[in-house]
Amino acid sequence: MQIKSAKDLRVYQKAYALAMEIFQISKQWPAEEKYALTGQIRRSSRSVCPNLREAWAKRRYEAHFVSKLTDADGENSETDTWLDFAKDCGYLSPEDHTRLTAECRSIGAMLGSMLNNPHPFLLTKTR
Repeated sequence: MQIKSAKDLRVYQKAYALAMEIFQISKQWPAEEKYALTGQIRRSSRSVCPNLREAWAKRRYEAHFVSKLTDADGENSETDTWLDFAKDCGYLSPEDHTRLTAECRSIGAMLGSMLNNPHPFLLTKTR
């Protein structure tokens, strides 16, 4: 399959699905967490995909591409941290925590692979 946009990337699809699942789960969290934990985890989980889209748009320039991938990876790591807080505050079951943090690790590994070898994704004059 030819990748025509960042939306075609498996990492994008996984990150989008994770953000949507976090959104659904966090609807049940206490109202006092609205501007703290709930808002933060929703923001960080949702930021992975826009950063991937920006990276994709900047793939003519390796440094810009890598910079935006690094931002996506940072947001994914932040999401993982917020999941820890959610579990320890009693808002997230240990089972959901295990599953969601495993998704974060999987997304992080995919982003790490892209960061370690960005060249297949870059636009070159010969393409």
